[in-house]
Amino acid sequence: MRRLFSGPSPLHGLADLEMEVRPPDFRQAARMWGLDDPRTAFLVHAVVGGTPAYRYDHARGDTPRGPDDFDAWVRRTVLDPAVPLYREARLLVLEETGHLDRALCHSVLAAVASGHSTPGGIAERVEVPLPDVSRGLELLHGSGLLDASPDALRPNVTRLRIAEPLLAFEYGVVRPRCPSAEREDAATLWRRARPAFEAGVAAPHFAQVCRDWAVEYAGPGVFGDTPVTALHGSPAHPPPDAVPAAEVVVRGPAGEHPGALLSVGLARWEEVLDVTHLERLRRLIAHLAAHGEDTARTRPACYSGAGFTPALRAAEADGEVLLVGLDRLYGGRRGDASGGS
Repeated sequence: MRRLFSGPSPLHGLADLEMEVRPPDFRQAARMWGLDDPRTAFLVHAVVGGTPAYRYDHARGDTPRGPDDFDAWVRRTVLDPAVPLYREARLLVLEETGHLDRALCHSVLAAVASGHSTPGGIAERVEVPLPDVSRGLELLHGSGLLDASPDALRPNVTRLRIAEPLLAFEYGVVRPRCPSAEREDAATLWRRARPAFEAGVAAPHFAQVCRDWAVEYAGPGVFGDTPVTALHGSPAHPPPDAVPAAEVVVRGPAGEHPGALLSVGLARWEEVLDVTHLERLRRLIAHLAAHGEDTARTRPACYSGAGFTPALRAAEADGEVLLVGLDRLYGGRRGDASGGS
C-alpha cells in the first residue's frame, strides 16, 4: 500500500493518513493460535510470528497439539510444498522489493540470518561495497523486512535483525539447504536443520521476545522505573571475565541523553543459567560503572527457556537477580508489577 502512494506513482501526494498496522505480539499470537503451553507458543512464534493469515489461511488451520507435536507441525506446514505457507517467505520478499536489487536483498537477508548484525559486517559477508549494501538495507528496512536499532551501550552502532520471523526461518533454515531440500523428504530435512533452527532462529528470537516483554509487559515494578527501551548491548572493550554482550539492556525515561540503565540481562534459549552467569553479568555492570555509566539502579537479569539452577533461584530469593522464564514471559497481565511471574 505504501508503494501505491509513494515515489513515481500517480497517486503520490494524495494520501491524507498513513496508519501502520503491526501484527499481534508474542502473547497475542499465542491466544490467536489457541496455544496454552508457553514453549509451544514460543516455537510457533519463532517460525511464523503473529501474522493472522498464517494461522487461518497459509497453514490451513493446522495447529500443533503441544511441544511433542511441534516438529511434525513444521514438517506438515512450512516444509510441505503443498501448503501455502511453504512459499510465503519467497513471495513476501518478491512483493516488498519488486525488481529492485533483488539479488542483493537475498544476500543481505542471508547475511543477517547467519548472525551478521551491523552494516559493515554484512558488507564484508556479502563482499559488496558498503554504499551498495546500504541501499539494500534501506530498501529492506523501508519495506519493514529489517529492523534497525541502536546498540544500548554504543548508540553509534546500528544493529539489524530480520523483522519477520518467517523470513528468519527461510534464510536461516531452508535456503542454506535448498539443493538437498529438493531431494529430501521433510522429515530428513528437518532432522538435519533442527540444530540450525535452535541456534540461529529460536535463540535470537527468544532474546527479542525477552526485550519485547521488558518494554510491553514487565511494568515499573520489575525494574524500579518504567522501561522505555530494551535493546542488545555490547561494550566496546568488555573485560575478559565478563559477558561480552548483553541481549536485554533496559533503560528508563530519558531526555536528550540515554535513559537510566535499569537492567542488564542475558537471554539463553536452551541453556540452564547458573550463578556463574550472574557473576559474569556483575563484572560487566562493574565495567560499565568504571567507564562512566550510572549503575546505581541497574539490576542484573537472566532470561532462559531452559530454566535456572537452585543456586540461581536462591540468589533471586535474596533479591540479587531477576529471573524470567517462559512461564513469566507468557503469564500475567500487561503492566503487572511481577511482570507475569
